[in-house]
Amino acid sequence: MKRIIKFLSYILIISIILVGCSSNVKDDNNEKESTDNLSSGGEIALITGMGDIDDKSFNQGSWEGVVQYAEENNITYKYYKPSEESDDACLAAIDLAIKAGAKVVIASGFAYEVPIYMAQDTYPDVHFILVDGKPHNPSGSEYRTNDNTVTISYAEEQAGFLAGYASVVEGMDNLGFMGGKAVPAVVRFGYGFVQGIDYAAKELGVKNVEVSYYYTGAFQASPEAQAMAASWYNYGVKAIFSCGGPVGNSVMAAAEQSDSKVIGVDVDQSSESDTVITSAAKGIKVSVYDSISSYYNNEFKGGTTQIYGAENNGIELPMETSRFEKFNMEDYKNIYEKLANGSIEVDNDINKSIQDLKLENIKITEVK
Repeated sequence: MKRIIKFLSYILIISIILVGCSSNVKDDNNEKESTDNLSSGGEIALITGMGDIDDKSFNQGSWEGVVQYAEENNITYKYYKPSEESDDACLAAIDLAIKAGAKVVIASGFAYEVPIYMAQDTYPDVHFILVDGKPHNPSGSEYRTNDNTVTISYAEEQAGFLAGYASVVEGMDNLGFMGGKAVPAVVRFGYGFVQGIDYAAKELGVKNVEVSYYYTGAFQASPEAQAMAASWYNYGVKAIFSCGGPVGNSVMAAAEQSDSKVIGVDVDQSSESDTVITSAAKGIKVSVYDSISSYYNNEFKGGTTQIYGAENNGIELPMETSRFEKFNMEDYKNIYEKLANGSIEVDNDINKSIQDLKLENIKITEVK
């Protein structure tokens, strides 16, 4: 009897441990996964941020790059979504992917800077691709990218610049920027946006352009963000550059109620709402595809950061789906070429305050 009780107690303890471990990560299987056994892992694994793979933003762009390469080359693939935005949950997702057979792990965003820093040491034979982040220790005192890791960065300031410039050429003299958290990528988008507005205002001789500027503090839709956007539109703001993933849903909802405009971010968001006039897009799909390809072609540039900007067509306004009436393709090509050849340099120093950008032709109101 004692042996039975002891055995049952052991089983109970193991069950509790397994439940505790599994609560840290959601193992999402995708119906497109190129394997007949949905319980198996993928050789290429994407670890998403807290959004879904159809978020019309960063996760979706990364996933599309994974799917395209994997299906072109008949390689299994899978994505994993952590249960929360914590280092432990993200590491649990990475561990699960690798134990299921992943050889290449792609992770998106700043939330993975610490987890990838740790995982690259724990799994030296696995290759990591960190999109829009740089691996560092928990205290931030050491940044290190190992030979089995490559990071991808984008010139968000250039994409933001294009959106701001186009808005003024379009005839808008009252604009808004609503970011999520003030993380480096979001700040660069915002700083580029206001510099593009200032550049166009000077070039066209437009006076007294107003810009409202705000960080919501979260990457999620909320009644508060929608109310803020609605108040801006009522005040006279013509378009808001929404730079915070699902925050864009709140801004679009407000724009639809006031017949106003939205500037999307990361990927082409024109299909999300008729209010989206254009999107400050990054080549997420292309960059992820290229990095996976480099691994399989034995050209993996471990220990480096691959930067995608105007000079290598890494950012854009998707002109084919943009809803401009005045800003045309010739305008776009002219300003894009100036960014690509370096004749226009956009300040991307996130350690500066927005007041340090020396903007001479616009008035910025920061909402705290």
